[in-house]
Amino acid sequence: MGIIGSTIKPFTAQSYKAGKFVEVSDTDVKGKWAVFFFYPADFTFVCPTELEDLADQYADLQAMGVEVYAVSTDTHFSHKAWHDSSPAIGKINYHMLGDQNHVISNNFGVLREGQGLADRATFVVDPDGVIQVTEITCEGVGRNAVELVRKIKAAIYVREHPGQVCPAKWEEGSETLAPSIDLVGKI
Repeated sequence: MGIIGSTIKPFTAQSYKAGKFVEVSDTDVKGKWAVFFFYPADFTFVCPTELEDLADQYADLQAMGVEVYAVSTDTHFSHKAWHDSSPAIGKINYHMLGDQNHVISNNFGVLREGQGLADRATFVVDPDGVIQVTEITCEGVGRNAVELVRKIKAAIYVREHPGQVCPAKWEEGSETLAPSIDLVGKI
């Protein structure tokens, strides 16, 4: 079964957010848009650049009603230590979930077998808990938070405008398409 269109599975995890440890579960995610942003490990190299990039977009995501959950197989204690010691990670105001038992990474199918680390993967989940967007890159390729925000805007638009789709490079306010027999072969 493909992951797009599937519903997130139950989980409970400890998060580090805004100077506190907070329990988060799948039920906390329902009712709003969410981003699950998996990364291999704390105190590494590409990961802090991605997490900082996402932190720079967090206020815009919040304004759109989107919550962010960064996930690695480290503990919430490790997340706090990293947050307190790294200028890049210190910018983060979103949840940093500890997944040391690998439940969340397994639920999303991104746990690297035999390594105990998550792949570099992003999942956008709609308010019904259904996965609408996914991106997985190899170890050395970082993601772009501006492009993620664009994709989320498109997913929100499509949800709010049934019968409309967003073409390549669609930006908010741009033309959309209404798929029909009249468009076949004309694009």
